[in-house]
Amino acid sequence: MKKGCLVGGIAGLLALIAIVVLWGVGIYNGIIPKNNAVNGQWGNVETAYQKRADLTDQLVATVKGARDFEQETLTQVIEARAKATSVNVDPSNLDPADLAKFQQAQDGLSSALNRLMVVVERYPDLKSNQNFLSLQTSLESMADEIRFEQKKFNDTAQEYNNYIQKIPNNMIAGFGGFKEKGYFKAAEGADQAPAIDFSK
Repeated sequence: MKKGCLVGGIAGLLALIAIVVLWGVGIYNGIIPKNNAVNGQWGNVETAYQKRADLTDQLVATVKGARDFEQETLTQVIEARAKATSVNVDPSNLDPADLAKFQQAQDGLSSALNRLMVVVERYPDLKSNQNFLSLQTSLESMADEIRFEQKKFNDTAQEYNNYIQKIPNNMIAGFGGFKEKGYFKAAEGADQAPAIDFSK
């Protein structure tokens, strides 16, 4: 009788261990596609930014052809592009700090491009250049595409973060080395409307 109880107890314990292991494997396997979705969306974000960087090269080449164009503004765009393309983020480590560094570099390029577009207003020959106008339109379209991909990334990262932060998923995520992903945020000062002065 005792032998039968011992065998039954061991079998019950093994069954319980098997259930716990299968439960953990199920959670882990649930994290994998969500993590892969974030990494895939990160690839879309990088592709959009790379397209903008390529367009920026073409824009700089076109603007260089304009006589007497302000060299300082052009240099700022070139330097901002170099900085933006030099900040690389490992898709497996899209933590808030790394994402903030990446976004800061990209915002620097956006700001330099905006200054360039303002300065271009003083160069009628450049403003009427068809190649420049086409690049300007493409860059505006790329800005919309980047915002779309950023939002999609944030949505995907939020779904992943929500999943790994829930109990007991957080224990399996921690054991598996899965960490919270960062989000794209609005550029600093974006919440303040620009001052408009019609007196000039």
